[in-house]
Amino acid sequence: MEQLQSRGGEEPLINIVGEKVALGPIHKDVLPILNKWENDFEVTFFSGDPMRPVVLEETATRYARDSKGEQRDQIQFILYEKATLRPIGLAELRHIDSRNRTATYGILIGEKDCWSKGYGTETTRLMLDYGFTVLGLHNIDLTTSGYNKRAIRAYERAGFRLIGQRREAHRWGEKVYHEVIMDCLASEFETPLKRLLKLP
Repeated sequence: MEQLQSRGGEEPLINIVGEKVALGPIHKDVLPILNKWENDFEVTFFSGDPMRPVVLEETATRYARDSKGEQRDQIQFILYEKATLRPIGLAELRHIDSRNRTATYGILIGEKDCWSKGYGTETTRLMLDYGFTVLGLHNIDLTTSGYNKRAIRAYERAGFRLIGQRREAHRWGEKVYHEVIMDCLASEFETPLKRLLKLP
């Protein structure tokens, strides 16, 4: 594993290293940053999360629950900008079903100066590779709102395909939007990145 050093001095735990991003486990030191993202309505508008105030204690309670490892059907990573090792977002696989080899993908890039830099596309490729190569999944799906054009383009570049829409399922003010449904199969997935594991 490539060694990465933060400019703050202490090296964060890193599981997956890409060209632009690195992924590692969530830890309590990032809780204030997570809480900041949860309270940025521009971020939650595009992530599809509720637009409501969230106190730090709620974020900490959720972390304490998830850190016990009781949710076997969910894996979350902190997303780091590789050049600086600052936390910039979250990526997760949830509803992991080992019998049917399926899961649902989600990503949030909370640092807005990191939007439109290819970080979302690379993170999505890495997460698909992890799901297919490490977890042995076959089908990974996602849903997003039709207004989130930037995310849809990133998902398509990473390997997802449009498979359907739930019509007029999202409403903001007087406007309504379709919910976009996409998926990717292990048998169709190709990545220009180096594989996570080099098998003998």
